[in-house]
Amino acid sequence: MMGVASVKEDIKAVIVAGFAGLVAGACSMAIGEFVSVCTQRDVEIAQMKREKLKGSSKSDGNDEKLPNPAQAAAASALAFAIGAVLPLLAAAFVRQPMVRMAVLVAVASVALVVFGVVGALLGRTSVVKSSARVLVGGWMAMGTTFGLTKLIGSNHGMQI
Repeated sequence: MMGVASVKEDIKAVIVAGFAGLVAGACSMAIGEFVSVCTQRDVEIAQMKREKLKGSSKSDGNDEKLPNPAQAAAASALAFAIGAVLPLLAAAFVRQPMVRMAVLVAVASVALVVFGVVGALLGRTSVVKSSARVLVGGWMAMGTTFGLTKLIGSNHGMQI
């Protein structure tokens, strides 16, 4: 949304870009999480087989503790979609392009901090460190998207 908003004032273009980004991002996060958890699960199953062959395996229901790739993928997609829908909804109600961009940054920043705090609380790590990391990473992504789209869309005569 930041990239399109940097070169296009039309609210419809920004909303369409936001929706496309929401769907693409949720799918990308889900697929990445699914592949990662499948790999982790495969490693754990192989380790259990090796232990069983050695005779050191304790049958204590380890199968129940294996990660669920589909569940992880769904959770990741849902978390991304929730985080992406907030700026999308906020932008839909702001008509002034410069104000819209400020609202996008503000709402996205609040969402990033909330996700950082939630992640820290769930992981029992530093709330300040986690939320700062997520916020700065989000700002870097927004700034990069804004800057590159502005550079490509403005200076090279492309119609977006």
